[in-house]
Amino acid sequence: MSSYEFPFNERIRTYLRLEDLFNKMLHHIAIGHEVSHHVALISMLQVLDVIDRGDLKVDLLQELDRHKVQLSLLQHNPNIDQEALESTVNNLERCATTLRADHQKLGQTLRDNDWLMSVKQRTSIPGGVCEFDLPSYRHWLYLSVERRKQDFTQWLSRLMPMYEAISLIMQLLRGSGQVLSLVAHHGAYQQQLSGHKPAQLLRIEIDHEECFPEVSANKYAINIRFQKLDFVQRPKGCEQDIPFKMIVCNFTGASHN
Repeated sequence: MSSYEFPFNERIRTYLRLEDLFNKMLHHIAIGHEVSHHVALISMLQVLDVIDRGDLKVDLLQELDRHKVQLSLLQHNPNIDQEALESTVNNLERCATTLRADHQKLGQTLRDNDWLMSVKQRTSIPGGVCEFDLPSYRHWLYLSVERRKQDFTQWLSRLMPMYEAISLIMQLLRGSGQVLSLVAHHGAYQQQLSGHKPAQLLRIEIDHEECFPEVSANKYAINIRFQKLDFVQRPKGCEQDIPFKMIVCNFTGASHN
């Protein structure tokens, strides 16, 4: 079963980008090979580029506080697992407290690191971090796995609260939708949206080896077209009926686009 996610707005788009970068980065840090650590460092520098746009910290704190208020209204509801609810509310509070405790701009400690910024400058050039361009970087890659992991731990210490906040918010969002079993007739599906609750995230699950979904969506409608890839030509539309599952996710009480 393959799963695809499509954001409806810039806020969720940013969360998904950062979540993807962190997942790849942490995966490669754990592997420990110098090539994996190169990939992890490039991902870390890309995180800086993403969080430079807008005031992400303020946005995250608003989301965390809003979710805490909404979930607190469910206390004493007999249909809600109160232990799980309390755990989630505590996690929201912990994430918000940690973010507020850091008065610097997200990623500022990395921007203040001249050596990291010299590496970042070279990464914009294809092949720009070869050893003859950056011998200091090659030297870092030759250090022990333990030393490089220690460096990553230090570099990421001020960014991990942001990642944990995004992970928690996205977990709540992904759990908010209802699973619908649908069929895309001749590879196409369209659905009108009511607009009472602005959709935030569209999730599609498909058990099909040949086709993948392309989505065009806004607050009024969802258009899905399943495509087939032959790895040479442009993707072509699938003409057969495609069964799939769709989840339209909305934050509880969401009102922003």
